[in-house]
Amino acid sequence: MPSGPQWDQALRDVALWIIEAGTSSADGVAPIVQAGHPALRAVATPYDGQLSDAELTALLEVMHRTMRAAPGVGLAAPQLGLPVALAVLEDPGSISEEHAQVREREPLPYRVLVNPRYTPVGDDRVGFYEGCLSVVGYQAVVARARHVHLTGTDERGAAVDEIVGGWSARIVQHETDHLAGTLYLDRAELRSLAATDEFGARWAAEPRPVAAARALAFELD
Repeated sequence: MPSGPQWDQALRDVALWIIEAGTSSADGVAPIVQAGHPALRAVATPYDGQLSDAELTALLEVMHRTMRAAPGVGLAAPQLGLPVALAVLEDPGSISEEHAQVREREPLPYRVLVNPRYTPVGDDRVGFYEGCLSVVGYQAVVARARHVHLTGTDERGAAVDEIVGGWSARIVQHETDHLAGTLYLDRAELRSLAATDEFGARWAAEPRPVAAARALAFELD
């Protein structure tokens, strides 16, 4: 990956542009780039103080507002065109008790991940439909580790070292993958790919995509 003072300055320039875009827009959000943008396929540069504390705070605020407005449950800096290893996560949980139980989806309070990494814990994998704010209009089933070991730091530099499970583990994997230049489609069961139209909404509304697997003829972990 690129490195050096000139690259760090280039990253800072992009970050400042995002902050300006997010603070000057009527809704307080920045544009989310779509599949095909080079930042989504780059290995993100580790965050190592390229921004001042005030600039980092402003950037994270724009990312948080943009994620909420989309709406989404996670947003990585490359999704705003900034290939730096930063991500924000927040999930209010499911309003359906059945979905919450089957998907192990508990509320995830807002948090920031800096230079995160994950490794699967155990062999359990579960497949559910996922979408992405950078791949608008489509969704597909992705089999992911049920539990992961997450490491990195938060925005204040405090160490993150924990086991994350259920739907929160899925969000961690999805957003951390963005920092490695990986989209969820790279890991998806492509026969499950569905537009977010009438059929797609039906498939995604299942607690588990059992009917979708049967109708579209794909294996479901």
